[in-house]
Amino acid sequence: MSPRAFITGVSGLVLTQDERSFLRATRPWGFILFKRNIDNPSQVIELVRQMRDCVGAPDAPVLIDQEGGRVQRLGPPHWPRYPAGAVFAALYRRAPASGLRAAFLSSRLIAADLHDLGITVDCLPLADVPIAGADAVIGDRAYGTAPGQVAAVARAVTEGLAEGGVLPVLKHIPGHGRATADSHLRLPVVDAPLEELDRTDFAAFRALADLPMAMTAHVVFSALDAAQPATTSATMIDKVIRSSIGFQGLLMSDDVSMNALQGSIAERSRAALSAGCDVILHCNGKLEEMAVVAVEAPPLAGAALRRAERALAARRAPLPFDRAAGRSELDDLLAGLDGANA
Repeated sequence: MSPRAFITGVSGLVLTQDERSFLRATRPWGFILFKRNIDNPSQVIELVRQMRDCVGAPDAPVLIDQEGGRVQRLGPPHWPRYPAGAVFAALYRRAPASGLRAAFLSSRLIAADLHDLGITVDCLPLADVPIAGADAVIGDRAYGTAPGQVAAVARAVTEGLAEGGVLPVLKHIPGHGRATADSHLRLPVVDAPLEELDRTDFAAFRALADLPMAMTAHVVFSALDAAQPATTSATMIDKVIRSSIGFQGLLMSDDVSMNALQGSIAERSRAALSAGCDVILHCNGKLEEMAVVAVEAPPLAGAALRRAERALAARRAPLPFDRAAGRSELDDLLAGLDGANA
């Protein structure tokens, strides 16, 4: 039987008995880890093993948001700090080749950290193109304000992950950069005309449309669908994400427990699947909500199953990499940049 079309978080450092029973019964396609799930390397390795054992899938995808900067679930003392996206943007403006190399090295080092733990998917890169006055939820996570630069740095990040045996998730398609609200808290509405969106926001994603997986934006684009955010808009998914941008990989929702979405967890999950998301992402680890998502998420089948299979097949074994030399080169590239946070 195929796994069900959802990715779930869990509550803590080890699985509870109720969580074990739930995972065995529902068989989610994948898992996502947060700081509440992370203490030390041995503990993370064991938690990942337990989750996969429960669903009987040794290769079930395990996701994490490990961007660097302020979005970094793994950190000291067991794992290094990594730069925020804005650091690569600053370096790129000074010397494009250096900016791309630094972005590659940072993600290659991150991939090495993740591979050690059995984590196979990083929710990275961002292709969001921020504008002046937008909410800071993207802010220094972005790779610049020009679509071409954003796409180029995102591609370098993707290559670093891939060479380390980690799959990327392109986010937040078709763009969160103009949002004047944090979608964790409330629903952002973008009123820019279609021509402007197509030239800027959508253009950055179009250059990355070949990536295996992407995560939607909980953002309303009033020029296309004034009623629904991209996550639950069939218009946005069909006409923009699948057609105009050309993304044909596995499409997951952003977290359906975020406050940008309206209605119950069941209604949000149904709406996202009906609109064209392949997989529902639920992150907060609350078992009662996880159970609702599982009821709404069917077994993966048809085009969604084929996209899921293609996504996982895109992962390859890590290439040889000298981690110490890579970190030294990254530090040299970042030397002198203010706020490198490396």
